[in-house]
Amino acid sequence: MLVGITGTPGTGKTSVTLQLEKKPRYQIIHLNELIKDEKLYFEVDAERDCVVADMDLVEQRVMEKVDRSSPVTILDSHLSHHIADIVIVLRTSPEKLRERLQQRNYSENKMQENLEAEALDVILFESVEWCDKVFEIDTTNQTIEETITDIAEILDAVLKGQDEELMAKYKPGSVDWSEEFFSNMHL
Repeated sequence: MLVGITGTPGTGKTSVTLQLEKKPRYQIIHLNELIKDEKLYFEVDAERDCVVADMDLVEQRVMEKVDRSSPVTILDSHLSHHIADIVIVLRTSPEKLRERLQQRNYSENKMQENLEAEALDVILFESVEWCDKVFEIDTTNQTIEETITDIAEILDAVLKGQDEELMAKYKPGSVDWSEEFFSNMHL
């Protein structure tokens, strides 16, 4: 099973998947590292401080790396929903997200772009549009361990074919930052 842990940069994807990596139950592929290490991109966008990934090459390479003996392969990236059929979208309030992105020394333009993307549900919208199953977790006030517990609950239910029961708890669209963001445009 190929599962994407996706979300706007700063929502906790890598922090969570680095901890999940310690559990032998899951294979983890960090897409951003793979893309940069293997140069799976068209160009470097200096203005936006990012690379433009060649998603066809990325998907091909991911499929080559998937360990078929592992029941779950997790893709860590804000791009993972482009490949996975099942995704878990991590969400964080724009106020908290701003703090995290500032700690990463994001430029003001890059920070604003990501805050707007989070407020407008861009990754969630894409995930719902492209993926078979989508779950949403608000990580704003959660510890890494609490988020891992939520992810494990989702993965266990999906593996058992009982994930429909969790849809109310992790329903896509249950998190909405638009009012907070647009009423505080100074973020």
